[in-house]
Amino acid sequence: MRRPRPTAAAVLVLPLLLTACGARTEDPGAADTTTVERCGEEVEYRTPGRAVVYEAGSADKLLALGLTDAIRGYVMPPANPPVEESPWADEYAELDLLSQDLLNRELVVDAGADLVVAGWQSGFSDERGITPEILDGLGIQSFVHSETCYNYPGHPARFTPFEGLYTDLDRLGRVFGVEDRAETVVAELRERVEAVRAEAPDGEPVRVFLYDSGTDQPFTSGNQAPPQEIIEIAGGRNIYSELEGRWTTVSWESVIEADPEVILILDYGDQPAQAKIDFLKGSPALSEVTAVREDNFHLLDYNEAISGPRIVDGAESVASYLRSVGR
Repeated sequence: MRRPRPTAAAVLVLPLLLTACGARTEDPGAADTTTVERCGEEVEYRTPGRAVVYEAGSADKLLALGLTDAIRGYVMPPANPPVEESPWADEYAELDLLSQDLLNRELVVDAGADLVVAGWQSGFSDERGITPEILDGLGIQSFVHSETCYNYPGHPARFTPFEGLYTDLDRLGRVFGVEDRAETVVAELRERVEAVRAEAPDGEPVRVFLYDSGTDQPFTSGNQAPPQEIIEIAGGRNIYSELEGRWTTVSWESVIEADPEVILILDYGDQPAQAKIDFLKGSPALSEVTAVREDNFHLLDYNEAISGPRIVDGAESVASYLRSVGR
């Protein structure tokens, strides 16, 4: 959203006010800029027009804000379900698929990106040589999902996944100059989440295990990833809610001891959910786990479990299932 040109009387005062509040600059001789936090660090952004987005969560945030024309293209590894299944399928059809591999520096440079949107250790990576600091040195802006900032080197910041989502939409709205649209989208998402909370089952929360993958040891969500809050909002309790971290490996013994009443199966594009259910049901060690014995499995779409607007869909879906489970 661009502000009207100031009147002559206000010219001397207004620049100071805009700088103080981190608002968009209006110098006719310079690109529009605004200052927002990136993982606890104040960063000045120029208005982007060639954004590269990693995975559907990043793309969805921009698409929800009506920014299709500002996206240069998207990077979508095979784990992501087909974009044709997205609520923004029509918008995806207008965009270029730049790669089905992991995010890398060469891809971003070749695309002529002026902004990269991804998560820390979920797109951005020291090991692969693509970090906000490296991109800063190349003159390419970067935006890091707030939810992933809790262990960002030098500038950690902690957000619950849903507050991280709202924060990202607000900040992206400011970066792209669509603050009003961001405010509307966030208000709508908050309203949906509060409606889910209001309908949560009474009594002791249902014990829930999120099964991502793994046979020797299960891979699951700790208390810093979206499934933690999805389960809580829906009226359940993540059996690993005390486990500090985002996504991590645990033991089958600890799953058995916690005795989950419901198992959420993370539904990947390249890992059939039914194969995961068959493995769990076929394991003698898990045969007395309540969720396995009572066949209480529910699919959670991959894009409902990563930072993006669809985590609200995930909360609605899980809540509906938990209400259907008799105790």
